[in-house]
Amino acid sequence: MCRWLAYSGTPVLLGDILYKPAHSLIDQSLHSRLGVETTNGDGFGIGWYGSGAGTPAIVRDTGPAWNNRNLQEIADHVRSPLFFAHVRASTGTAVQQTNCHPFRHGRWMWMHNGAITDFHRIRRDLSMAIDPALFSSLEGSTDSEVMFYLAITLGLDQDAPGAVARMAGLVEGMGREHGVEFPLQMTIAVTDSRRLWAFRYSSRQPSRSLFYSTREATVRALHPDLAFLKDASPETRLIVSEPLGDLPGVWNELPEGSCAVVQPGEDALMSFAPEPV
Repeated sequence: MCRWLAYSGTPVLLGDILYKPAHSLIDQSLHSRLGVETTNGDGFGIGWYGSGAGTPAIVRDTGPAWNNRNLQEIADHVRSPLFFAHVRASTGTAVQQTNCHPFRHGRWMWMHNGAITDFHRIRRDLSMAIDPALFSSLEGSTDSEVMFYLAITLGLDQDAPGAVARMAGLVEGMGREHGVEFPLQMTIAVTDSRRLWAFRYSSRQPSRSLFYSTREATVRALHPDLAFLKDASPETRLIVSEPLGDLPGVWNELPEGSCAVVQPGEDALMSFAPEPV
């Protein structure tokens, strides 16, 4: 379906994460090992927070990431403490710029891998559940963007895990009303620029793959020769659809039905389940 990564920590050149690892996201756009499709060439997007900016910058394109010169140019010159990157394999919606991830609303940024099963059957009902004040902000035709605006409608500003749980509950409830037995498959990353949440859940397991990196001090002890760790802070963390390399001890699978929180101080890992709406 798609591959994505979310980075939070010491400001870093985007290219150091996007291109340099042995199994980088750019490599995954051509040679995914754990995705449904091997190739993820139906567009890409990056989003990042700059110094003092309240909202993220977003760059998206419909071509494949592996040969985009503009992406390489940006990645070699943009440094950020928090960024998202996504390579897309469409599940049926059009290959167009407004359907590429990540999505943005105000200070929020969102990306998704997975699908709402038989989205075409419940798209209208789900869309009508979005706050009318937000409806005109919908630009594309993906289930992922609808999920984002449903989460905003259901309280993302006040309680991100709760809003995503209510969104998932609404999708499952409406899906089953329309005879869809297993409505939802998702890994989601969402951030407000201060905290980063990642979710792994599906109505029918196994869910799509998702991994988080081990704490920086442990990785440094295991692999002291890694140049990337030279200036990394203890709070540096990556969450990825699949590992960026085969280094032992670096990558941990996010459990089924869970939510990871990357934040100042101690990170957290908690269980996740949809909430009926």
